[in-house]
Amino acid sequence: MADTDLYAVLGVSRDASPDEIKKAYRRLARDLHPDVNPDPETQERFKEVTAAYEILSDPEKRQRYDAGPDAFGGAGFGSFGDIFEAFFGSGMGGAAQRGPRSRVRRGADSLVTLTLDLDEAAFGATKEITFDSAVVCERCTGAGTAPGTLPETCGTCAGRGEISQVQRSFLGQVMTSRPCPRCAGVGTIVTSPCPGCGGDGRLAQRRTLTVKIPAGVEHGMRIRLSGEGETGPGGGPAGDLYVQVVEREHDVFERDGDNLHCKVTLPMTAAALGTDLTLTTLDGDETIRIKPGTQSGAVITLRARGVPHLRGVGRGDLHVHVEVQTPTHLDAEQERVLRELASLRGEQHPDGSSGGGGLFGRLRDVLGR
Repeated sequence: MADTDLYAVLGVSRDASPDEIKKAYRRLARDLHPDVNPDPETQERFKEVTAAYEILSDPEKRQRYDAGPDAFGGAGFGSFGDIFEAFFGSGMGGAAQRGPRSRVRRGADSLVTLTLDLDEAAFGATKEITFDSAVVCERCTGAGTAPGTLPETCGTCAGRGEISQVQRSFLGQVMTSRPCPRCAGVGTIVTSPCPGCGGDGRLAQRRTLTVKIPAGVEHGMRIRLSGEGETGPGGGPAGDLYVQVVEREHDVFERDGDNLHCKVTLPMTAAALGTDLTLTTLDGDETIRIKPGTQSGAVITLRARGVPHLRGVGRGDLHVHVEVQTPTHLDAEQERVLRELASLRGEQHPDGSSGGGGLFGRLRDVLGR
């Protein structure tokens, strides 16, 4: 139908009122409804009348239609399907498919947790995981039927997978459909279920898999194993298995992304004089040089001694935080030596100075100006 005129389809003028449009549609629908006139040409005409009413009965759609093709970027209405697609986003042939659905469906995804030590997460590992999952029944190979039997056609829906119901409306009799409650829309009934799986086509089973953990994984990350999840109903394809990483807390190192942090405690004398200490890192023992005069809170960075980057090359760093420990208990000799040192350094009466005559000296200078 070229250059379709929706008003002409309903047999009304372009300035027809909403009430006139409704009355025209009801009059035509009574004569053209498929339950009244099953002729194929009449059914096609009924679809056009119904679609025209859907547009002209809605004030917003009617206004857009009256605006012409320019309202749709200049695209013309060559046929009734063009008009319907412009307003509803699909052609008139886009109705959902109906009929029995397959008994075979994809299985659900599964999730298991895997606990790793820091070095396993950092450098990767090969681990075994054990979990319960649904697997295909070997006795019926997923069909769900006893050996030598087949599913029977559902007597309620006659194999269609849906049942229809006729209701009366102002248009006459209207038929609606819904999935068959007896066969759940499949169209067949397993009358002789498999004794192994009870008709489900799958069984619960404990499985063990070997998982390769890539270097650099972090707490909370998930590793996807395609097709290792639960087998689907009817022996359908398996879902995916997700392995969620849980990283144990380390005794020495604290992880921050790919960087590691740790703390070392030094005696006051070692910090003042400098020393070498041995630190066990992820790569083995490392010698760290403490410079003379190292202060509490200083950070020594060991480059590329952290966790390898998960996606890419290189590694994070290891940051060693220094804490200087002040002695709390001194014997008489130790106290004498420290007092002598304080005397030599002129520190018997510290004034909190940080250079420039001390804090109070600087305050006097400011107030005296």
